[in-house]
Order: sequence, then structure tokens, then C-alpha cells
Amino acid sequence: MSAPSIPASVKSDFLRVMAERGYFHQCTDLEALDAKLRQGPVTGYIGFDATADSLHVGSLIQIMILRRLQQTGNRPIALMGGGTTKIGDPTFKDEARPLLSDGTIRTNIAGILKPFERLMRFGDGPTDAIMVNNGDWLDRLEYIPFLRDVGRHFTINRMLTFDSVRLRLDREQPLTFLEFNYMILQAYDFVELNRRFGCVLQCGGSDQWGNIVNGVDLGRRIAEAELFGLTSPLLTTASGAKMGKTAQGAVWLNPERLSDWDFWQYWRNTEDADVGRFLKLFTDLPLDEIARLEALQGAEVNEAKKILATEVTRLVRGPEAAEAAAETARRTFEQGALSEGLPTLEVAAEELAAGIPLYALLARTGLAASNGEARRLIKQGGAKVNDAAVTDEAAKVGTADLTPDGAVKLTAGKKRHALIKVA
Repeated sequence: MSAPSIPASVKSDFLRVMAERGYFHQCTDLEALDAKLRQGPVTGYIGFDATADSLHVGSLIQIMILRRLQQTGNRPIALMGGGTTKIGDPTFKDEARPLLSDGTIRTNIAGILKPFERLMRFGDGPTDAIMVNNGDWLDRLEYIPFLRDVGRHFTINRMLTFDSVRLRLDREQPLTFLEFNYMILQAYDFVELNRRFGCVLQCGGSDQWGNIVNGVDLGRRIAEAELFGLTSPLLTTASGAKMGKTAQGAVWLNPERLSDWDFWQYWRNTEDADVGRFLKLFTDLPLDEIARLEALQGAEVNEAKKILATEVTRLVRGPEAAEAAAETARRTFEQGALSEGLPTLEVAAEELAAGIPLYALLARTGLAASNGEARRLIKQGGAKVNDAAVTDEAAKVGTADLTPDGAVKLTAGKKRHALIKVA
């Protein structure tokens, strides 16, 4: 899908980059925002709720937008949702999120900071990034004054027109009063960031359009502030799959949740039709180089995928992680060697000697999501032991399968591998 075009009259570096690299979807007042950006550094923000101790790949496009904001001479704010996480964003969710304790939210915030520190420069300069927690002001709000000062600007009639609310109600799924307040608090965040830091721009995915417009409108009503909203397209792969999800679960940004190897492999397995688009969105490679890689055909496209995987891993996990994963891939696929960089499961010598069902090992290593899925994988010819196909669902892996390297190599499909070693 091609990105929406931006008029030739738009000249600011940030909007140009947003359009050229495929981030741009919608803007509240494009011409006025362009003029503001050309006058000098603009402060913009994106919010991230702390529902887990790591963000996943689905959030990476938003972090990259903050990076582009800084790269084009502006100041990004990464807003941690220490306050809003206590409610949970109901946007296009079928049910309420579980309520998290204050301690869990603090732990989650500490975890999700890591990729921001790699992808942005923080400090006190005019274009240095800022990390802010909305719990600093939301936790101190007094209910009655908040309703009088802010709540009176929101009508139930208008809130019910937003897709995020209407679709939930159309499916006859409950929307709690707690969740209903989320859009009011998000709008108030924008006003508070404008007061504290002169923030005039909120970015987010296209599913956040209604919430963002609420903030722009609230700023005009109670602070007479000229605020802007800008959204990016919601990403799916060329085959329609949701970004950041695989059969094995979420593709986490933090190495504690997902190994560097598995992170690299996720990008290496990108569909051919997505390579150019992902290079624009998730790497800093020049556009002319991306055009060259995007034009590769046949087996050569695999080289572009390796570059994509290494460049994204370099940005998110660091250069050492990227080079190690790329080297693991080279040794595994090009040399046929068992590489120490592959995910590894250690088992007791006695357990291996007795023989362990192959389906159980596929599930334990994460190559299959469950024993049932592992059995189907074996039956369909998608499982290998030491590069030899196995189709017997009752097959076991034992000591005799250990290679001279002291490991057993398991494979699911063509590109996913794990090692079994004796503890």
C-alpha cells in the first residue's frame, strides 16, 4: 500500500521524511503544521502505556517516528503511561485490559525504556528527547475539579461516534465507565504537555485518530493553544498479518523477552513484497540504497532481507547483537555448522538417554506453540533433527543424536532452529 501523498507546497524536513518513508497517514492541519515546523524546532510526543515490561515490534514504528522527529531538528517526547495504564486504552479492544498494580506498572516502565535509549538522544538541549510519565499529573488530579474543568468539554454523543467505542458496543461487548474515561485523560495529557513543555504535536497510529483529535480540540477550548495531530498507517504484512505477531507469540523489542537471534530471524523472514517498505520504516539506510535493494529479484532478495534484519537489530539491540546474529545465520545456513548463537535448551543427561519425544522438544524450545502444533509439524514433514526430516509423530531424540559438537539441532520449517545440549 502506497503512502498518502503530501502536497508539493509542504516543505518541512519532518513532513517530507514522513511522506517519503511511508509514515504519513492523516494530519489535522497539514499546511499550518508545515509552517510551524519551518519556523523552528517543534516539540511532539507519542504515548506508550506500560502493559508489559517490553514493547513489541508493533510499537517500533512509533519510536521510529520520534527518531525521525529528532533527526529533522525537532524535540521528541516519549510519554510513559504511568497514569493511563491504570485504566487501559479500550481502542479497538474486545474486552477490558486487566488492571495492573502500581508496582507492576513501575517495573514495566523500567523495562520499556531500553529501546528509546538506543534510538534517541536524551538531554537538555533544544532538540534532545524528553522522557515523561503522565502519572506525575494524572495521579494528583482531583475528581470533581477535573470533571468541571475538563469533563464538561466532552459530550457522550460525540464520544459514542468514535469507531473505537461504537464497534465495541455494536458487538454488545461491555465498555466500562473506567475505560470510557481513557480518551478524556489522553486528551488532557496533550494539554498538560503543552503547558509544561510547549508540545504542539501528537503522533500515533491511525487507530488513535479520535483520541488525538480530542486532545487538539481540548487544547483549543481550555488553553487557546494551536495543537496538531498526525497519524501513521496501521501496519500489516503483505499477506495481511498483524505486525509484531507470529505463531509463537509477540516479537518483543527487549532481549530478555526474545533472543537477539529470534529478533533477527523475524526480520530475515520478511515477505518479499514488504522488504522495501520495512527498510524505509525501520532503518536509516538512504532511500537510493533502499531503492536498489527493493529492485532485487529472485534469490537476490534474500540479501536485502539479511540487510534489513541486521540494520533493524543494530538499531534496536545494538551493533554487537546484530553482528552476532548475522554471523550465526551465516554459519548455520551457509556453512551448515552448529552455531552457539542459536536458541539452546539444556536437558539432563539421564532424560536424553531415556529418549525425549521430538514433539515435546519442539514445544519446549519454542519452535512450536504447543505439543499439538508440534505433532502436526512433524506429520506434515516440517520438522528435522540434525537436518534430516522426521515424519514419525512418535519419534524420540536421544543420546545417539548428539553430533560431534555435543548438540542436537532441531529445525521447524526452513529457517527456524534450536539446539539441544546436555546440562
